[in-house]
Amino acid sequence: MSPIDALAELLGPRHCLRDAADTAPYAADWRGSYRGAPLAVLRPGTVAEVAAAVARCGAAGIAVVPAGGRTGLCGAAVVSPGGPAAVVLSLERLNRIRDIDARDFSLVAEAGCVVQRVQEAAAEAGRFFPIAWGAQGSAQIGGMLSTNAGGIRTIRWGNARDLVLGLEVVLPDGRVLNDLRRVRKDNSGYALRHLFLGAEGTLGVITAAALRLVPALKRVETAFVAVPSPDAALTLLSRVMGSGAEVIAFELVQRICLEMVAEHGPHLRLPLPLDSPWYVMVELAAAHPDVPVRAMLEASLAEALEAGECTDAVLAGNEAQRTAFWRIREDYPEFARMAGPAISTDTAVPVSAVPEFLARVEQVLAERWPEGRMVAIGHAGDGNIHVGLRAPPGVTREDWMTRAGAADMAVNEIAVALGGSFSAEHGIGVSKLHVMQALKDPLAIEVMRGIKRLLDPRGVMNPGKVLPAN
Repeated sequence: MSPIDALAELLGPRHCLRDAADTAPYAADWRGSYRGAPLAVLRPGTVAEVAAAVARCGAAGIAVVPAGGRTGLCGAAVVSPGGPAAVVLSLERLNRIRDIDARDFSLVAEAGCVVQRVQEAAAEAGRFFPIAWGAQGSAQIGGMLSTNAGGIRTIRWGNARDLVLGLEVVLPDGRVLNDLRRVRKDNSGYALRHLFLGAEGTLGVITAAALRLVPALKRVETAFVAVPSPDAALTLLSRVMGSGAEVIAFELVQRICLEMVAEHGPHLRLPLPLDSPWYVMVELAAAHPDVPVRAMLEASLAEALEAGECTDAVLAGNEAQRTAFWRIREDYPEFARMAGPAISTDTAVPVSAVPEFLARVEQVLAERWPEGRMVAIGHAGDGNIHVGLRAPPGVTREDWMTRAGAADMAVNEIAVALGGSFSAEHGIGVSKLHVMQALKDPLAIEVMRGIKRLLDPRGVMNPGKVLPAN
């Protein structure tokens, strides 16, 4: 019996997909940039089945590529072309919420739970699961944790790893590491969960997580603000952070991004005229209904207008308007894709360095690729700015990659020089291997390789991802 036949016997033929038509959705990433054909797609329904499947693959020398909702942008959940024979291990059937404890402010979810379902379960219990980004309706908890996803609320609650109390992980040899404890204080040795958070499936398969919840938000106010510059935006950020309410989102948007929304999203209504070079989306909140959040935001914006930190502002009048504001931000990546090819980045710098970072990037891109156009949008409140270089009209993606492919390295070098990172929230996958090789501390890579050899000596877990080749 072949190894794949044995896996089909273990999981049942319905959950060991081999026909090309069935495996095709798992053979490419969301953007269609990375493709790799798996031997099969495994869809285990229990942790025991995950463990058995991983163990059998390891014994047979078959690589395992874990996959969640497959909304990632760096190719981590796709079989590497030219790499070892591999199966995709989909966690979609491990989708139960095992436990929720409102008094403990915690929830235990399996890796295949869609992030939005976890948010809804927390709300049903009178609590709030704060992570949020555009793909939350498709992304799964396992993928969110494996890439250490960020999103719009990192400014207040951190990235995904900051919301994890414990993990359940299937190791490359099939053993199950059960570390789902929900305690807030545990100094009993190494915090092993952090090895797997952000590891993109290269060290094991996350099958469940104990997640931290926070009090439900009883007051939320959102404003769309025109600002003259990134420097003014940061001054505004300091002002609203001193307002007395919690700042839970602070997004910086260049005008060109909103121009693309206006062109490709006619169903979306822009809150302000496009006569400012930069815009900010700011959201304040409170857990108590009597906190005058709207008055705090109005007062801050009035002071900012008088000081010249902003030139115009509109507050959402109700929940429908607030949702419409955020739809602009969440749908932007799709509109950007419709607008044509671009070189994209995922950088982070210290918040105070955002204006200098953008100024230096704009200068370098204009000098080296004057035919392109810089676009910038991102989470200014935590320093994570997504800079892109758009191709001129009529240029194909292939041609633009040939002509301007080095733009990502130019942007990344500036971010690192300012004390930042070339990967803030998207991970490494395969798309940033060259940047890891060039810009990551060689000693850090050596330590990571040592951890990989210890946990995965046969190299079966998601080979060709995260760590550059020796």
